[in-house]
Amino acid sequence: MVLLFVLIFMAAAVASLFGVGGGILYTPFQLWLGIPFTQAASTSLFLIMVTSLSATFVFEKHGQVDFALALMLEVPTTLGAFAGGVLSQFFPEKLMGGLLVFLILGASYLMVKPPERSWNFCCQRAGRGRWFMWRREWLGKEYYLNLVCVFPLMFAVGLVLSIAGLSGGIIKIPIMVLLLNVPMPIAVGSSAFMVGLTAAAGFAGHLTVGHVNWRTAALLSAAVFAGAQVGSRLSSRIKGPRLRKAYGFFLAVVGLFTFFKLFVL
Repeated sequence: MVLLFVLIFMAAAVASLFGVGGGILYTPFQLWLGIPFTQAASTSLFLIMVTSLSATFVFEKHGQVDFALALMLEVPTTLGAFAGGVLSQFFPEKLMGGLLVFLILGASYLMVKPPERSWNFCCQRAGRGRWFMWRREWLGKEYYLNLVCVFPLMFAVGLVLSIAGLSGGIIKIPIMVLLLNVPMPIAVGSSAFMVGLTAAAGFAGHLTVGHVNWRTAALLSAAVFAGAQVGSRLSSRIKGPRLRKAYGFFLAVVGLFTFFKLFVL
């Protein structure tokens, strides 16, 4: 348990540094130490809630949280996360493990080699006169979100990630930056707040089917809160592509190790 405590502290620090929930690290670390997948996934979601609360305090002080945007995106994501938590009991452990590995390696690729420009899939620079186009302005940038596109996209994100025991911050940030044209600092801060809401919905779904080990969750909460404080404070000081790429390579190692743990060893 001491080793797990240290690993979770480090995971929380790294996760909050990038405005993600940490489930992409919390779940594998628990799996490595022999905790069953369903229990690891539910505990991971609880720890993400703690990480989010701790990091949001810091990011909000630096003006990096767009609460209106975060809450709007969380409506469909939360519904999808709750559905994923309930449906998780019907998915084989190997399937969920494979999904987890796929998401880790996909996130690793995006961190190491991000696209050169935004795809603006659900965003337009002009959209006046249309009821489903929501105007946003932040840091001097104006853009319009296509709600008809955003809602089903975020529902699907919440559904898939909750089944794997993730809050999806590592995926939400690329979605906000690449598809919604949200400035990176706001995406990071808003994601830190959003992942807690998504995790709460997914955790509620797991709770209904009895997957929660409260003793483990409570013991690891202190490590997560402290680690998130450290990481979020460093986030406002450490910038640049080197840190992003280092995190991407770290995720690749985690993904490959988890693959061998679940399917080879």
